Amino acid sequence: MAVTRLERKGRKNKNVAKKRVATIQRLSFVPVIKKVDVDAIKKEFDAKKVKPAEKAKKLEVKAEKSIKVEKSKKAKKLDSKAEKSVKVEKPEKVKASKAKDSEE
Repeated sequence: MAVTRLERKGRKNKNVAKKRVATIQRLSFVPVIKKVDVDAIKKEFDAKKVKPAEKAKKLEVKAEKSIKVEKSKKAKKLDSKAEKSVKVEKPEKVKASKAKDSEE
């Protein structure tokens, strides 16, 4: 008698075994836990907190500078107005003195 192989049944058994092994590996997989330096992370957060404080200081300095600039601009405007008023007054006095000279 000749021996025959059941090829389909052999492939099926092999596939079932591969699937079982893959499932066991997938379920038993534990991810690698990296060592985390907690102190370094805390320092990073502290550095981030310091940066907003530095930004606030810079904004205060900018605000002070802008106030000084605005004050100086206002002072310049007042000075220019005073100069204009002085310039306007001088010609009037000259005209008045010329009118007196013409009357005499």
